[in-house]
This record gives sequence, structure tokens and C-alpha cells, in this order.
Amino acid sequence: NVKVKLVPNDKGDTENAPDFHLQAAGHEVGAAWKKTSEAGREYLSVSIDDPSFPATVYARLIENEDGTHDLIWSRNKPKAA
Repeated sequence: NVKVKLVPNDKGDTENAPDFHLQAAGHEVGAAWKKTSEAGREYLSVSIDDPSFPATVYARLIENEDGTHDLIWSRNKPKAA
């Protein structure tokens, strides 16, 4: 298990910049953007990348009523040959 910290990003005037940087052991491993679902529920759209990964992981971080969070992601399916 790796602990990841969400660090607020001072976006300045950059509209598409992430709202948070993701850090693990002091190294940036990804970014997160605040989003709202069609049902009106807030979540974070997350991208996590590391040289040891075969590809970037895209996920959603959703807060539960008890204050815990669920990270929901799926692996990209390989393209048919």
C-alpha cells in the first residue's frame, strides 16, 4: 500500500490546471480535478502515472457519507489485433 496525499494547486489563471497534485513519498504521481456528476454528486477526476505503470491510470475518487473515499477505476482493454 502507498499513501497518497492530495495537495491543493494554486491554479492562478490557468483554467484547465488540476485542482490538486497527488504526491507519494514526496514525489508527484498524478493530478485531480473537481467535477460534478450528472446527478449532482461531487467527485475528483484523477490521473495517476508512474514509470513502473504500463499506462496512466484514470479514476474517480468519490467521498462516502462516513467520510471515507472510494477510488473507482478500470483497466483499459487491449485493442484487438
